[in-house]
Amino acid sequence: MVTEQEVEAVGQTLVDPQQPLQARFRALFTLRGLGGPVAIAWISRAFDDDSALLKHELAYCLGQMQDRRAIPVLLDVLRDTRQEPMVRHEAGEALGAIGDPEVLEILKQYSTDPVVEVAETCQLAVRRLEWLQQHSGESAVRGPYLSVDPAPPAEERDLGRLREVLLDEARPLFDRYRAMFALRDAGGKEAALALAEGLRCGSALFRHEIGYVLGQMQQEAAVPQLAAALARPTENPMVRHECAEALGAIARPACLAALRAHAADPERVVRESCEVALDMYEHETGSAFQYADGLERLRSPLS
Repeated sequence: MVTEQEVEAVGQTLVDPQQPLQARFRALFTLRGLGGPVAIAWISRAFDDDSALLKHELAYCLGQMQDRRAIPVLLDVLRDTRQEPMVRHEAGEALGAIGDPEVLEILKQYSTDPVVEVAETCQLAVRRLEWLQQHSGESAVRGPYLSVDPAPPAEERDLGRLREVLLDEARPLFDRYRAMFALRDAGGKEAALALAEGLRCGSALFRHEIGYVLGQMQQEAAVPQLAAALARPTENPMVRHECAEALGAIARPACLAALRAHAADPERVVRESCEVALDMYEHETGSAFQYADGLERLRSPLS
């Protein structure tokens, strides 16, 4: 049983800028797991932080929780042009993930936002909500991964055909995302290498999602492409951040070398992503059962 005092202590860790970023991330994922209005309130409080990476992750977690009570704060973040593009983008994606059609008109409005990552995200979120409405008799497809994705996986199973759709920049982004998630769900080296080719496609939003799914797959075959994208100083920081976190999740020695090489990167979001990814690497290669260990740390502070 979790007490109110424990939830408050985890929340205080999240909103305290003096805490190490790794501890704040673990607190965030603990609150995500706990759910409910108090957890949402604590997560919402941290949107005035100066770390774009943390705020991006706050929005991601609120979307994954799929609780309608998070809609007002996510709308505020999407509308706030002072927020960094990667934060506004994640708020738009989170609104699509929650799946409530009440936000459809607002998402359509922001589908023409001057910030291309925000516009493309809202276009995808509109397509997801419309897809959910058209398939209302079905539950949103859940594959081998527990994430709520910006598009359902394609029904196609042939890896070659899925790769063609994925890399065809003339096709709608939603269709290419559906191919992306179908390849992820298929798993294996061939699918991971097909996805890794997408790290050279035109849309930064698309490339960033490729990094995310490769991290979910944890396929070592994709490490060279992820490390190369992380190392490209001309790459969009949102993409480099996602590639860093993917390397932390894959957690092989080559990943460690790439992450250490960029731990002092001049781009703050990349530097912080490497910091969080090195913590994730430690978790993946260690014996601890749970990454979201905010409660365990409270209950055994000396461990």
